[in-house]
Amino acid sequence: MAELPRARSNVLTTAGLVLGAGGACLAYGAFIESRAFRLREATARCLPPGSPSLRLLHVSDLHLAAGQRHKIDWVAGLAELDPDLVINTGDNLSGPFPERVLEAYAGLLGRPGAFVFGSNDYLAPVAKNPLRYLGGSSATHPQKPVSPERHLPWRPMRDAFRDAGWVDLTNARGELEVKGVRLALRGVDDPHIELDDYAAVAGPADPAALSIGLAHAPYRRILDEMARDHVDLILSGHTHGGQVCVPGFGAVITNCDIDRARVKGLSTHSADGWTSLLHVSAGLGMSPFAPYRFACPPEATLLTLLPR
Repeated sequence: MAELPRARSNVLTTAGLVLGAGGACLAYGAFIESRAFRLREATARCLPPGSPSLRLLHVSDLHLAAGQRHKIDWVAGLAELDPDLVINTGDNLSGPFPERVLEAYAGLLGRPGAFVFGSNDYLAPVAKNPLRYLGGSSATHPQKPVSPERHLPWRPMRDAFRDAGWVDLTNARGELEVKGVRLALRGVDDPHIELDDYAAVAGPADPAALSIGLAHAPYRRILDEMARDHVDLILSGHTHGGQVCVPGFGAVITNCDIDRARVKGLSTHSADGWTSLLHVSAGLGMSPFAPYRFACPPEATLLTLLPR
């Protein structure tokens, strides 16, 4: 049998190595890193002077699907952190499993809390070409009529959250008092599908309270409005921290119009001379049609809030 020309042989060898490495990375992201839950911890100075410290647990993007007992158990264990406040920024569902979500959060529902929902609380995800995110993924997607089978049973989950005392901030304001600290809360429905109505919650923040703003997706138009109103701390999710990151480079995409440097963790956002603290959660899950992470493990965050 004739031997292949050396140049062609080298090309085939290189291609085989690349495909092999890509397959190994995909397998690692799907079977190992996607289950490697971690707790991020950070400190934020945003409380009124003289306040006691508060421990805020931020959870987001659970995307709970069938067969995810490991995720339910890990999230249930977060109750052992004994947080003073729980913030949930949405996308809890990936299928019709509100009772499993409530099982995961059961130990946290007795804590003071607040929530907003994301698009995947309302509608089941659909298969998409992941390469589409590389071109124009920052765009919003107005909610359009969809087939009935895509609608998810989000109302029982919402009602259980409310019954537990969590404040529903869906285009709404609310208040809580935690350890003697007054919390002035505002939130919007998911900006990614253009359900947000900031005008319903707009107005200057009370400087005597800790002002907290929630939005599932951290689009700049919402961040700008909240910063202009002097909101102290803004919390979002949606980005999955980029989900697939390049070591030494970071997130390739953000799936909204926020810059890559702020795709996860604690940062700031400024508008009209005011700077708000911004925390974007990398989230605990992903779409069942893209069930992998790379250099971006799933996470929840424990923020220790201290006086300014």
